[in-house]
Formats: sequence, C-alpha cells, structure tokens
Amino acid sequence: MMKPINDRVVVKPATAEEKTKGGIIIPDTAKEKPQRGEIIAVGPGKDGNAMTVKKGDVVLYGKYAGQELNYQGEDYLIMREDDVLVILD
Repeated sequence: MMKPINDRVVVKPATAEEKTKGGIIIPDTAKEKPQRGEIIAVGPGKDGNAMTVKKGDVVLYGKYAGQELNYQGEDYLIMREDDVLVILD
C-alpha cells in the first residue's frame, strides 16, 4: 500500500456521473472530472502540525488539485492536505 509523506494524502476519486438527474446518459467526452473522493492514506503531518483528515473521510477537493497516479490498476490522486476543501459527513 502507499504511505504518503509530510502533509500529503492519497485520495480515491469517486466515479464520474454516468447520467444526469433527468436520466440523460453522459458520453465519456463530456464527463466532468470528479471533485469528491475517499481518503485512503494520510501522511504524518509537517512541521509538527497534525493532520485534520483521516483514512476513510469523504472529501471535496479543488477541480485541478493533486497529482494523478495509477497504482496496481487503480486511479488515485496525491495531494496536500491544503487542497482538501471540506470533509463530508
């Protein structure tokens, strides 16, 4: 498994929506990049600051946040904790 360093987190992005709420199927070329995902790994923090997020948190992040990574056939994002906008309940 991945173990991020410093204030980095690893996020498993949610899948892109396949349909609109009205039932219209969205083609692959028009799908929006998801801005929601689940934290799967958290670094130890940086400069003595503890991390706010924890493994299992569902979060929203900026549209262009993070570095995309494909690890063992799965897509992930690695980003700084500062790129996380909100933790969802």
